[in-house]
Amino acid sequence: MIEYLVAMLNVRIQQARNAPTRGASAVEWVIITAIIAGVALGLATLIKGLVEGKSAEISSNFGGGGGGGDGSGVGQ
Repeated sequence: MIEYLVAMLNVRIQQARNAPTRGASAVEWVIITAIIAGVALGLATLIKGLVEGKSAEISSNFGGGGGGGDGSGVGQ
């Protein structure tokens, strides 16, 4: 019985050693993740710049937004 189990274990080990590799390795996953993160960071920076530019444009068109009142809630 033990000889049979050892033989089966050896067959499994040989199959595992000779099996073709499938999928991406850990290094490939790290590289893919880094590329995606870089693209996302670049897009976020671009969008932030566009929003800040439009915000400045709107602010200048309306003269800086006005005084805002004195906070008393009473009209003058």
